[in-house]
Amino acid sequence: MFALVDCNNFYASCERLFRPDLVGKPIVVLSNNDGCVIARSQEAKDLGIKMGAPAFLFDKLFKDQKVHVFSSNYALYGDISARVMNMLSSYTPDIEVYSIDESFLRFDGFDYFSLQEIGRKMRQQVTQGTGIPISVGFAPTKALAKMANKIAKKRTETGGVFVIDTREGLEKEIAKFTIDDVWGIGPRHFKMLQAMGIRTVQDFTRLPDAWVKKQMSVVGLRLKHELQGIRTLDLEDVKPKQNIAVTRSFNENYDDYEWVKERVITFATICAERLRKQDSCCNVLQVFLLTNSFRPDQPQYTPATTVKLPYPTNSGIELAHFAEDALKRIYKSGFGYKKAGVVVMEFTPAADAQLMIFNNSNPKHGNLMAVVDKFNHALGQQKVKLASQDLDRVWKMKRERLSPRYTTRMSEIVTIKS
Repeated sequence: MFALVDCNNFYASCERLFRPDLVGKPIVVLSNNDGCVIARSQEAKDLGIKMGAPAFLFDKLFKDQKVHVFSSNYALYGDISARVMNMLSSYTPDIEVYSIDESFLRFDGFDYFSLQEIGRKMRQQVTQGTGIPISVGFAPTKALAKMANKIAKKRTETGGVFVIDTREGLEKEIAKFTIDDVWGIGPRHFKMLQAMGIRTVQDFTRLPDAWVKKQMSVVGLRLKHELQGIRTLDLEDVKPKQNIAVTRSFNENYDDYEWVKERVITFATICAERLRKQDSCCNVLQVFLLTNSFRPDQPQYTPATTVKLPYPTNSGIELAHFAEDALKRIYKSGFGYKKAGVVVMEFTPAADAQLMIFNNSNPKHGNLMAVVDKFNHALGQQKVKLASQDLDRVWKMKRERLSPRYTTRMSEIVTIKS
């Protein structure tokens, strides 16, 4: 059996943890640079605030309905997520962290245990230990566990836990569950199935295998089998990222090589830090620039260059050097640059890179970067940096409504006055 555990309205729930006055109040969380709505409390959903919508479209509604608006606090969300996942791992070692607020757990060999009771204990422990409400769905396959989780969320009588463990129970639920809510069926396939009169999961599972494979590929066929209770998907190991990109839009257009260079070097050092975090080195680096496409009256130029590095590295010093060389190749004066970015690709495990005979990376950089990472972790992001970086961080992401990072910054910890 699989369980899908989902944190309810996760970002909004995190914001409420240290603000009990927000319970029952509408909350929205905005994307990077406070651009779009990426999370909503149930109260905000009930007001008709759409997911992914530009925030400025709802400014009047936010004010009139007293909606509490927050910038993305990824330090807080990531820390709370880690605590939730750690608690869940105490129930079974077989766990796949699917996203920041979801995880699959495998419960093979639990035939003589009540999954309903396990789900209730999970909810109680996670809520008591972290303050985050969760929903739990149990089923024989991952796709059905997703479906069971949605049922647990929607039906209040379930108490947040729903189990599909019999053929009769499965047939009953797939006869009612509509395909627009199925994990793995995207808008294009939904429209195609809807046009054919396919409304429910049961309708979908009765389609011929050959037709499903032809119209929806082998992925669609696997999904059909999963929804029939036939396991085709197992837990997946978390794999290191295969590319890392750091890009930013500037607050205005800049035609200043030194200014742009500082930002590009800063982006390269952040890429290096993320590489070290996953114990990887990169073999390829790309630098790109963009002018303002919303100003067609101004000269347009969108250069990019990709560099094959002479050796794999995760040194911020070396990647800064390679990024600067790449920038020199593409930068032209006379253009107002609105955005820049650095992308690193083709990763090699750091341990393997160290053993390469022709690796000319400075061996002292490894220890130096480790010290830099240690200081930055203790003192706060980017406190120790290269002199050629953007020292003032003028490109810093717009987060005007950022809540305190209660659990990861000593300076922002909650204080209690007696």
